[in-house]
Amino acid sequence: MAAQILDGTTTARSIKAELTQRVDSLRQQGFVPGLATVLVGDDPGSTWYVAGKHRDCAEVGIASIREDHPADISEEELLAVIDRLNQAPEVTGYIVQLPLPGHISMDRVLERIDPQKDADGLHPMNLGCLVSRVLGDIDSPLPCTPRAVIELVTRHGESFAGKHVVVVGRGVTVGRSIGLLLTRRGVDATVTLTHSRTPDLHDHLLRADVIVAAAGVPHIVGVNDVKPGAIVLDVGVSRRHNEETGKDDIVGDVDPEVASAASWVSPNPGGVGPMTRALLLANVVEIAERQAGLPRG
Repeated sequence: MAAQILDGTTTARSIKAELTQRVDSLRQQGFVPGLATVLVGDDPGSTWYVAGKHRDCAEVGIASIREDHPADISEEELLAVIDRLNQAPEVTGYIVQLPLPGHISMDRVLERIDPQKDADGLHPMNLGCLVSRVLGDIDSPLPCTPRAVIELVTRHGESFAGKHVVVVGRGVTVGRSIGLLLTRRGVDATVTLTHSRTPDLHDHLLRADVIVAAAGVPHIVGVNDVKPGAIVLDVGVSRRHNEETGKDDIVGDVDPEVASAASWVSPNPGGVGPMTRALLLANVVEIAERQAGLPRG
């Protein structure tokens, strides 16, 4: 039997409908949430993704501010942009679109963001809150893609409790932080973090109840790596040149054949991607609710 689909597009639509109501309540209190984006260069994938975030803002009623800068902007100039956004009252939260050009330190940029305006949830202080708070509410922005993975699964009626989750990929946006969320009390997963250089990766994957593939390596997870009934989420994105069309095709980390073994599969695109954008908006709305002294919706 073919796997059921973890439909991120439809689920994200439901989340945005909920957020629209919360934004309306904020506006009635005199608070207008605002999301700013900082894009460096003209990478097609990043440009498309940022444009989608601004469309999402318009859909739910969040004000949006777009900062586009050339690829040769200096690191100090970019840091000055961040300083300005940290002080801008109309900006509730903002993101710096990754990846950045090689001459700019991602660490310096992320550390310069005001933690209270960190819409991506990647500032070291916010990640540190996840390390120290195993239970109870967290009143700081959460990393969007890990949060999206959890929301996508749970909103389809599945639970992580007691499950062994194998994460493939050790990047800052997913791999290094998702285990902190999955092992919180109330989620209660057991997590193994692997990557493309993990010896016997196949053996680790075969023991997984849930696989989160976020390595950015085309089809690193194949059908023979998945035990029957596992839940598989395809998060990684790569580009592969198509000789026939002359264009680059988007390729996920999960071979489509995995659907013949898994119980649930998230498509790529259409799975975790739309959810990440929706949870980015949720972070902005939650920041605004904290500023307004309103209970979290």
